[in-house]
Amino acid sequence: MPKGIPKKVNSPRRIRAGEPGHGKKKFVVLASEGGKTRTIRFGDANMKIRKSNPNARKSFRARHKCDQKKSKLTAGYWSCKKW
Repeated sequence: MPKGIPKKVNSPRRIRAGEPGHGKKKFVVLASEGGKTRTIRFGDANMKIRKSNPNARKSFRARHKCDQKKSKLTAGYWSCKKW
């Protein structure tokens, strides 16, 4: 398997130094749904994650319309799942 592609399906992890997307994105996941598989990189590498702050969490989920994200093959789905 090429470097930077996770081996476990549907389990996100942080992108390590030297992997594709490092410095641009924070997480990578090998997403699989309905027989399709896709490598997804998501999350801003330069932003802090403040999900322990209830107001920030509520604002993020409303801003990104997390209740509408259903497909595991999108970065938005995984970003919302982390929040």
